[in-house]
Amino acid sequence: MYKVGSAQEVVKKIKSNDRVYIQAAAAAPQLLMNAMSERHEELRDVEVCHLHVEGEAPYANPEVKDSFHVNSFFIGSNVRHTLTAGNGSYTPVFLSELPLLFKRNILPLDVALIHVSVPDKHGYCSLGVSVEATLAAIENAKTVIAQVNPQMPRTHGDGIIHHTEIDLFVECDVPIPTHNMGKPTAIENKIGAYVASLIEDKSTLQMGVGSIPNAVLSQLTHHKNLGLHTEMFSDGVIDLILNDVINGNYKTINPGRALTTFLMGSKRLYDYVDDNPFVEMRASDYVNDVSIIKQNPKMVAINSAIEVDVTGQVCADSIGSKMYSGVGGQMDYIRGASLSEGGKAIIALPSVTRTGISRIVPSLKPGAGVVTTRAHVHYVVTEYGIANLYGKTIKQRIKALVDIAHPDHRASIEKTYFELI
Repeated sequence: MYKVGSAQEVVKKIKSNDRVYIQAAAAAPQLLMNAMSERHEELRDVEVCHLHVEGEAPYANPEVKDSFHVNSFFIGSNVRHTLTAGNGSYTPVFLSELPLLFKRNILPLDVALIHVSVPDKHGYCSLGVSVEATLAAIENAKTVIAQVNPQMPRTHGDGIIHHTEIDLFVECDVPIPTHNMGKPTAIENKIGAYVASLIEDKSTLQMGVGSIPNAVLSQLTHHKNLGLHTEMFSDGVIDLILNDVINGNYKTINPGRALTTFLMGSKRLYDYVDDNPFVEMRASDYVNDVSIIKQNPKMVAINSAIEVDVTGQVCADSIGSKMYSGVGGQMDYIRGASLSEGGKAIIALPSVTRTGISRIVPSLKPGAGVVTTRAHVHYVVTEYGIANLYGKTIKQRIKALVDIAHPDHRASIEKTYFELI
């Protein structure tokens, strides 16, 4: 039988100068995170590293900066302030390569904090709604501490671990954090319709979370035999699966299965994936591996951006030099879709920000990072149409992107670009 303690007891394994990895997204073990943070007075220089984590992140409070330093592989809103407050850093890394940082001992781990289902009769737990780099963290950390929760869905795939792989347990019975998708706006629905028009029957899809992916999915009800190979998905796919629109029958990789590395959405989503063999959770070094993604014919990658310049450079992780999110899996899938037979790599975004600033720009802001290069982009989509950039000259790209910019900005975008060169 595994050893159970209180959250306060089990986190005593964490020592000053340790590096701690926290399981990502909706699986973030809040009980353990809070208990670790409560020890701030007796801890110094603990590095806490993770992708985005849902919920509170009290270790990120500037008041405890002497105790904890946040190292984000993808910057969530709950820790974004650490980059300016001085108690946080950002490590750019492709999601496909994040497990390698632990496997190759580039970032040696002392402790992994994870969130699992209750062990089954054979002693196996499930990592539930988030696998990503957690398997690599478990395999390489000196100590693994688990929050065991009967409300964590038992998902199929890679994320099954025996209780003997875990050193310390704390039991809880709490809901998994939900993420409300919201209803797409009229502009997002226009973008969704344009993107859906690019998707052929028998395509395999990758998309992120948010209103635009949901708007795309809502337009696919009459498509046939779609597949899903994506780093994450949410509620928008459920009805398409139930109605046999998404069935995975024409995928090359894991046919007949929906492949993903983490999930975030409503309780309906978590109930749907619980003990559902159609949904296969795999580690991010598999799900996001370009050499694997490209084997799916008609692979369609749908991603977004903060801004796109008129030559096709895509900034997706910063606003100027201010880091905002992360590299994530965008390039993994843009490249995988580009190399797929009949594949399409799509960047979809509104033409302007909420304050009316154009997101199609003559040049990226000073300090802005290029996540996807101008050579990788195929399609850029706004509510004003589709720009096909693949194989196009710079002058052709400028015209195509100006044509899908907001009408109020088109003349100034083109004029400013030619003034700059």
